Amino acid sequence: MAFLKVSESIQIAYEVVGEGAPIVLVHGFASSRLTNWRSPGWYGALTAAGRQVIALDVRGHGESSKPHRQSDYDEGELALDVVRLLDHLGHAKADVMGYSMGGFITMRVLHDFQGRVRRAVIAGLGDNYYGRGVVESEAIAAALRADDAATVTDAVPRQFRLFAEQGRNDLEALALCMTRARLVFDAAALGHLRVPALIVVGEKDTITGGPAMLARAIPGAQVTIIAGRDHMSTVGDKVFKTAVLEFLGRD
Repeated sequence: MAFLKVSESIQIAYEVVGEGAPIVLVHGFASSRLTNWRSPGWYGALTAAGRQVIALDVRGHGESSKPHRQSDYDEGELALDVVRLLDHLGHAKADVMGYSMGGFITMRVLHDFQGRVRRAVIAGLGDNYYGRGVVESEAIAAALRADDAATVTDAVPRQFRLFAEQGRNDLEALALCMTRARLVFDAAALGHLRVPALIVVGEKDTITGGPAMLARAIPGAQVTIIAGRDHMSTVGDKVFKTAVLEFLGRD
């Protein structure tokens, strides 16, 4: 594990495993590179396929810095961290795979820096890319800031709070990340994309919703739906891994 210093107050934790064509892995909210990618077997699957894994902890998560300033979590900055890491490691281009929040970040990388992306896997992201509004994000942030999780009664905010507690996270940093400034790109804004993209969602993922709206917005996007899986159980699914390896292997 190493650190990339991106400012006087922020360092991004990352690790590089294996050799071959690089792929950057961007984890989900309240998770980390280890929980989202290493533990479910992604490091092993990708390195066995001849790929170099570059996995980072998004700022506010894992072993990266956890600033308590809202502007530090602007989604443009989170996307830029991916590009900064590529620059630091000397890669002009790489595949990028993001799950859930990592999918949001991957979308921003695609829009702002498509020339740095060979192929993109956008997983755990679907209709919620367009559907999560300020009210829901604020409710989740309030749940993260609550003195006691037992006082959080709404189902979705409570689910986020309990998951965040499992990882012994900095709850204020997560609240700021949840309410980060972000842009949502429709088909008109994404029409310039020429990067092959794969969208992956679980069949029973009620957090993500269906993939149709997002697939229509990204030119030529492919879709894989993981049967019987929800938002949490999709991550380590064998069908997910097989679909990604097949997609990445194309010229």
